Amino acid sequence: MATVFEHRTMTVVQLIPALNSGGAERSTLEIGRALVQAGHRSIVVSAGGPMVAQLEAEGSRHIALPIGKKSLSTLFTVGKLRKVLREVQPDIVHARSRLPAWIGWWAMRGVKPRPHFVTTVHGLNTPGRYSAILMRGERVIVVSQTLRDYVLRHYPDDVDTARIEVIPRGIDTEAFPYGYRPDDAWQRAFFEQYPQLAGAPLLTLPGRGTRLKGHADAIELMADLAQRDIDARLLLLGADEPGREAYIEELRALVRQRGLEGKVVISPQRSDVRDIYAMSALVLQLSKRPESFGRTVVEALALCRPVMGYAHGGVGELLAELYPAGRVPLGDREKLVERAAELLRFAPPIPPPRSYRLADMQSATLALYAEVVQGKPAA
Repeated sequence: MATVFEHRTMTVVQLIPALNSGGAERSTLEIGRALVQAGHRSIVVSAGGPMVAQLEAEGSRHIALPIGKKSLSTLFTVGKLRKVLREVQPDIVHARSRLPAWIGWWAMRGVKPRPHFVTTVHGLNTPGRYSAILMRGERVIVVSQTLRDYVLRHYPDDVDTARIEVIPRGIDTEAFPYGYRPDDAWQRAFFEQYPQLAGAPLLTLPGRGTRLKGHADAIELMADLAQRDIDARLLLLGADEPGREAYIEELRALVRQRGLEGKVVISPQRSDVRDIYAMSALVLQLSKRPESFGRTVVEALALCRPVMGYAHGGVGELLAELYPAGRVPLGDREKLVERAAELLRFAPPIPPPRSYRLADMQSATLALYAEVVQGKPAA
């Protein structure tokens, strides 16, 4: 990767609210790692969080500033960030969220030489002047064609097509190896913890404890499969979160109403998602609201596991390209059960991944940095 900079050492400062969890946070670490491996200087400014330890272990520097806190007090971080920028003299300031982008934009005033400004739109943010700050980047990275279309539709006067660069998020194919299967010891431990999931094909829907993730649709799908005498089990992976107790009780009540006790598990977040996906007969992505990307789709397919999801947003975009057999019209309950039954009976073969790889995302981002610093015009 170092060759894209023609051996010139670069300093890149990434701005993000915090380093707790999430796709944008993961991308921050992945680009920091790529910069360090290429011999450049990587700095991240955030309020901190559990991911800081990994960031620093991989060679990046972390500077703690609450630049993403939605409070008037956050305005006081402008001067502190300006001081940081004057100290480290970055070539690029890369903002990955709206409030940090505003803080960074104001902080760069008076910094000489002025850093180049790059932004990433990670999600389908509510349109408006607050979100429009992300259109001020010399390059505006979007993580899917869905997001590119969204940005151009809502900000026709703020950004032109030449400055927008589609760089999809990528997955580490070493962490999600093609054809991987969990070992016997892991499987024994898993089914000892969740014995009700044994003995039938496993459907897994990963997602936070919010109704937008389509948990109820997955439960209704199980009921519809049972009506067709198709035995299956369902894991709602990561839905059981602190503060979501009322919602989880709603889901459990629906499970009881549909007569699915002993066939559905609602679990907290787990660190062994790779093993769970690899053991699943079908991975579900049933978000009611369109996703900007859909990392779950790529992770599961990389493991050679079939995916079924609603054909909208980034998920629909990925399925159309990588696994058309898994696409279902949004909210179409009849099509959902028909397609699930088909995929459980015979899932079309899945080739090894040739796109959406972590190395692709890293090299494309570093190449974009090089173009910006070298003054090359947007294509």
